[in-house]
Amino acid sequence: MRTLAVVPALAGLLLAAAPAAADVKIGYVDFQRALNEVEQGKAAKASLQKDFADKQKVLDKDKADLEKMQADFEKQAAVLSDEAKRDKAVEIQRRMNEAQGRLVGFQKELSEREREATRVIFEKMDGLVREISQTEGFTFVFEKNNAGIIVAPPANDITNELIRKYNARYKVGAHEGAPKADKKKEAAKAAAAKPAGGK
Repeated sequence: MRTLAVVPALAGLLLAAAPAAADVKIGYVDFQRALNEVEQGKAAKASLQKDFADKQKVLDKDKADLEKMQADFEKQAAVLSDEAKRDKAVEIQRRMNEAQGRLVGFQKELSEREREATRVIFEKMDGLVREISQTEGFTFVFEKNNAGIIVAPPANDITNELIRKYNARYKVGAHEGAPKADKKKEAAKAAAAKPAGGK
């Protein structure tokens, strides 16, 4: 019954903090909902879905080609020599191995892209949650799904505020370093506009 021992221990911690309870303000955030609703999250999902669809077309073609090769082989088997049969079987197996390798490579690539996009967005969200908690005076902010929250006051849910702030600060298509590129362009334009030999 070791799991049940946690409850009295937790209760003890809460009782110990009771004198300061009036100063404690607890909030919560649903990171998964925020990820699905911020514009960068939607754009990342759309990009991954498009890439998935493009890769699926390649895999569908592989499948169709292999099915045709197999059907042709079965039709011609009666008139092929043993050596020709072996060559055909080896070629079909080689193409199957290539298609399988492509499938594994596509899955790995898409998983890595999804993981990286999610990591970057969550890192930004983490910083914004800290800002919101300081501004709103929250002592603790829990992640709704990880904390297992079932019932909580809607007023303590900062998810909508996180989404609003995220979309305001991080525009879709805006990348780190973009301002530097703009400065370079402005400098190039200024140089081009300068009369030759002018100061």
